[in-house]
Amino acid sequence: MKILVIGSGGREHAIVWTLKKSEKVSKIFCAPGNPGIAEIAECVNLKVEDIPGLLVFARQEKIDITVVGPEIPLSLGIVNIFTEAGLKIFGPCREAAYLEGSKSFAKDFMRKCGIPTAKYEIFYDKDEAIKYVKKQGAPIVIKADGLAAGKGVIVAMETEEAVIALEEIMGNKIFGAAGTKVVIEEFLEGEEATLLCFVDGKYSIPMVSSQDHKRVFDNDSGPNTGGMGAYSPAPVLNKVIENAIINKILYPTVLGMHALSKPYKGVLYLGLIMTKHGPKVIEYNARFGDPETQVVLPRLKTDFVDIILATIEGNLDKLLVEWDSKPTVCVAMTSKGYPGKYENGKEITGIKEAENLGDVVVFHAGTAIKDGKLVTNGGRVFGVTATGKNLKEAVDKAYKAVSLIKFEGAHYRKDIAKRAFNR
Repeated sequence: MKILVIGSGGREHAIVWTLKKSEKVSKIFCAPGNPGIAEIAECVNLKVEDIPGLLVFARQEKIDITVVGPEIPLSLGIVNIFTEAGLKIFGPCREAAYLEGSKSFAKDFMRKCGIPTAKYEIFYDKDEAIKYVKKQGAPIVIKADGLAAGKGVIVAMETEEAVIALEEIMGNKIFGAAGTKVVIEEFLEGEEATLLCFVDGKYSIPMVSSQDHKRVFDNDSGPNTGGMGAYSPAPVLNKVIENAIINKILYPTVLGMHALSKPYKGVLYLGLIMTKHGPKVIEYNARFGDPETQVVLPRLKTDFVDIILATIEGNLDKLLVEWDSKPTVCVAMTSKGYPGKYENGKEITGIKEAENLGDVVVFHAGTAIKDGKLVTNGGRVFGVTATGKNLKEAVDKAYKAVSLIKFEGAHYRKDIAKRAFNR
């Protein structure tokens, strides 16, 4: 079976790495891929938004299944286009991906379906939004309505911070058209966690839980990033809470999208917060999360190809998905200055030494080859993932691996999974 994976980050490296383990897979292509992916798959020089080019390639190579990693091609309707061309593709159609593509659509959908989430208001006018924020006070949450590469959410602890965020998003258009409309939400207190789910339009199978670390510095300080690390399982999601999430959030979401004639197929990401009133949805994503994928997929025991086919064909109810009980931890290594300005081109050493520790995989996120050497080429450079008999062993192994990887200005959080130990 020939597989095409679309994307170039740590999430896609983890997807390719997992698919590589299947005996059903004869060849994997990745567009555009990265140097880490290139070691286990053939990289193709096509951008994720080049839907016509990707379609031509899939037809020429007689690709059996295409797996979409990032949100942009989903929002551009790649699943609709490939499906109409008679090609199998794993991911939600354009209409279903709107759950991620528009924060206002997602919030209105949750209100309509009775899914627990933060109270909110939608604004098209900057001055009206600022007036509302000043009236409500802080803390308060500002969200650009459209896709903003995981950076369109500002949790403002001071009113002035919220006003500045609105000036930047709606006035200076730092996220482009994504900031034409904003959602302003009440601030919710509680511990966050992620539940990724396979969904085939009618049926759903939750994956093992995980917890991301969004802030750039230790103790959850500094600006939000795309993710500084993750671990699985997340002890905050005990069985009772997980059942509440499945019954009050997952099922109503899947049934609600089906009732709208927008059946959801693919991976549904539930970004959750455990409040004193129970779990509530912070956000939906229409694909695997990053870096959650790097801790969830290494625990998967069932053949990934079987799950993908069952999802596409609507047969998830006939499948038993099994997981390894051993916990996993991922530490993100970033360029100096991330998530702000940073320099590329810093030489990297120590990858082989890190992976030689055993039960360690270094997933490339922002790397390139220059003059025959591996160099940094992004804000998040690696996701260093380790598996252990228990969480402490996994954490210790991950940080030992991180200590062996060297590049100028390397930054990483030193408290990944601390919340689990605090529990």
